[in-house]
Amino acid sequence: MLSDPIADMLTRIRNATRTFKESVDIPASKFKEQLAQVLLQEGYVASVERVRPEGQKFDVLRLTLKYGAKREQVIKHIERISRPGRRAYVSAENLPRVQRGLGVAVVSTSRGLLPDREARKQGVGGEVVCVIW
Repeated sequence: MLSDPIADMLTRIRNATRTFKESVDIPASKFKEQLAQVLLQEGYVASVERVRPEGQKFDVLRLTLKYGAKREQVIKHIERISRPGRRAYVSAENLPRVQRGLGVAVVSTSRGLLPDREARKQGVGGEVVCVIW
C-alpha cells in the first residue's frame, strides 16, 4: 500500500525521463488522470491513455514522454509540494510563479486541477499539488 500515490506517480515520471524511456505506466485513478491531462496540456508529455494490460485487473495510465530534438529532457524537474503530512494551500494572490513563469505549478481548486496561470486568471486558490519545469 502506498501512502502517497501522487508522489509515486511523479517519481515514476522522473525516473523514466532520466533513463530516456519512451513511455511509463502508472496505476490509474481519476486524480492521476486529471494531473496527466494538465501535463499534456502544458506540453510536458506527448500523450496520455488509460489502458488495461492483458491479464491485469486494474487500469493503468500510459504516458508517452516527450524529449527535445537532441534527446534533451522536456521535464527537467518535477516535485511534490503538498504532501499528506504537510498540505500546502495558497490563495489566488499567493500562487507560486515557477521559474519566473517558465514552469508550472499544478493547483487543485474547486474547479478541478489547473495550471497556476489558469488559476490566477480565474482568481481561485487551492492546494499546490506539484511544480514542474
